[in-house]
Amino acid sequence: MRERFAVLDIFRGIFSSLVVLFHLSAFSATPVINNEFIYNSDLFVDFFFVLSGFVIAYSYQHLKTGAELRHFFKKRFFRLYPLHFIVLILFVLIELSKHSASGYVHVNKVENVSNNLYTFFTNLFLLNSVKFPGINDVSWNIASWSISAEMIAYIVFGFTMLIINRYSLTRLKTIIYFIIAILAGVAMYLFTGSFKLTRAFDYGFLRGIVGFSLGVVCLNVFDTCKSHLRKLSDGLFSFMEILFVAITILLVCNGNYFKNYGFIFEVMFFITILIFAFEKGWVSALLKKSGFLHATGKYSYSIYMIHTLILSLFNVVFVRVLKFPPSAYAYLFILNYALIYLLSSWTFKHIEMRFNYSDNKQPGKKNWWIW
Repeated sequence: MRERFAVLDIFRGIFSSLVVLFHLSAFSATPVINNEFIYNSDLFVDFFFVLSGFVIAYSYQHLKTGAELRHFFKKRFFRLYPLHFIVLILFVLIELSKHSASGYVHVNKVENVSNNLYTFFTNLFLLNSVKFPGINDVSWNIASWSISAEMIAYIVFGFTMLIINRYSLTRLKTIIYFIIAILAGVAMYLFTGSFKLTRAFDYGFLRGIVGFSLGVVCLNVFDTCKSHLRKLSDGLFSFMEILFVAITILLVCNGNYFKNYGFIFEVMFFITILIFAFEKGWVSALLKKSGFLHATGKYSYSIYMIHTLILSLFNVVFVRVLKFPPSAYAYLFILNYALIYLLSSWTFKHIEMRFNYSDNKQPGKKNWWIW
């Protein structure tokens, strides 16, 4: 029987929403959003990497042939790329309209040096998590660097799994992926001089490989131990769930210090995913009761990919045109998020699912994981 991991999917929705607030904090001036927890919520991108490794390995750990590998790459490409491409084009159109709009409303960075033809092509080909000469910042849809890192992690995973299965190295797969994570971490340190989890356009793909590979290890640990760990009491799982939620909040609130030691968050997300994969605790039961949280998990990729565009346009309308003060985001963030959520439900249905490549062509047949 296949696992569904509904709570982990809910976490994806919650954490993508926290990344929305992280980017919203640049526009706002209210303690509701402008606080240390939100300022460091970009760390949850690393949760996505670990979780992605976990669920992708769960479904694709038996790749054995070149045909299966091509099929895997095709499915993942059509799952991620169409929405990325459409949002990128929207950003290009907005960039082209800035000069005209500046005559009517204040426009920040009329000439945004980061958004140029060079970075357009690195974004177009999902290479915007690789450090290229002359590129010194994120560009266009700034959130999309992590999709680049995700796609590169898929390539590493696919070829590694093909080698493991072809040469009967299954018993060593946990060690192999752990070594890949270590090598990617060492490479990041050699290139950047630190393990700090702030890499995006500058070697963010290594950050993605570290998290994704540890997610694969997490899945292997889950598969090995699940029959024994399921025998533990629900009360113990409730304690562990509450404990790691508290640890997560504490470490993220102190992220300015702990980001320098990125492996701490990788380990924390690893353990958190392993615990909540069993869905046996009180927190899991509480989260699963909310239909809204299930929906945010389903729409999480759309929420993540469109939010920077909507945040910018919303700020133009409400702050620069209607003259709301930045402190008004104490309540405007609700309206802003609601708009992102509603648009995400549309893009999920009409873009994500419209272009999704599936084995089963039956209408309405969808995979539970988002990205």
